[in-house]
Amino acid sequence: MEETGKPIEELTFREAMAELDRIVNLLEGNTLELEDSLSQYERGVALLASLQKRLTDAEQKVEVLMGELSGEKDDAERDSTLS
Repeated sequence: MEETGKPIEELTFREAMAELDRIVNLLEGNTLELEDSLSQYERGVALLASLQKRLTDAEQKVEVLMGELSGEKDDAERDSTLS
């Protein structure tokens, strides 16, 4: 069984996507033993969670950068009427 052996947090986004794709193909092929299927499924779930978190983090960074470009007020300035 091909394993990267690399911890998920050390994989690049592209590597994690490629490994997830490989796992999906293995599972869809229905050729693995039950134990191997479970192991691969667990790794796939962990990869998916990591990828979703990375995308969310990247989206937040983009929103911050876009706010800076548009001259949007920061939270302290925006909420000064509440204090």
